[in-house]
Amino acid sequence: MSVETGKAVAADGVAIAYQSAGSGPPLVLLAGQANNHRWWDGARGDFEAAGYRTITLDWRGVGDSDQPDEPYFTRGFAADVIAVLDELGIAEAHVYGTSMGGRVAQWVAADFPERVGALVLGCTSPGGPHAIERDKAVRRTLAQADRAAAERFLLELMYTPQWLSTHQGPYYVLGDPEMPGYARARHLAASAKHDAWEMLPMITAPTLVVHGSDDVFNPAANAPLIAERIPGARTLLVGGARHAYFDEFRQVAGAAVLEFLAECS
Repeated sequence: MSVETGKAVAADGVAIAYQSAGSGPPLVLLAGQANNHRWWDGARGDFEAAGYRTITLDWRGVGDSDQPDEPYFTRGFAADVIAVLDELGIAEAHVYGTSMGGRVAQWVAADFPERVGALVLGCTSPGGPHAIERDKAVRRTLAQADRAAAERFLLELMYTPQWLSTHQGPYYVLGDPEMPGYARARHLAASAKHDAWEMLPMITAPTLVVHGSDDVFNPAANAPLIAERIPGARTLLVGGARHAYFDEFRQVAGAAVLEFLAECS
């Protein structure tokens, strides 16, 4: 399927690259920290086949977007999402964000309620002191000096051993290798500083919270925390899945998301 690409200009003049494919109700897919739009390569075709127009973007600092060396914030990323929708002339869209993209999606729904149809928050966290943080041992292993070993460990946090034994890659959920080091650090800081706890009860969009039951990269205990804060939110735990549930368990998770979106249409 052909992909329309272009750039939107954010309020501060930063160019945000976007990609649009398919036809039908618009569905914005938001990627994880330090990743470009290819994060969604494995799953976006399923949504297009189901009759949705998918819209992805490269966060500022990554991919084909501008890469200013200045502080980034998840709330600011949300404004970038709206800039893309404005550029495409889309008044309202469903929004599905995973990992840091789920943090951003929280702000999109809270700050721009009239722009969001249905909201799906995947493998994400409310941030701040109420969030359940990953274990310190996980943090230490990811920060080890042996970067090849750290990347292998990250891969195992994303996928089950069974999946990795039969799927040799390439993997698009490990961060954009072309991303400048300073921008990677800016993304890390933006994600770490995220705290939407007080805003979650103000979200009015129908919301589905999805998480892999075996996710220790962003602990699954965050899912009920978020769902309890958002009025009427539902929770789906994908059994046996790790952080990249939306890719490895796409048949289960994707079908559930599509069913939810259909109910909200």
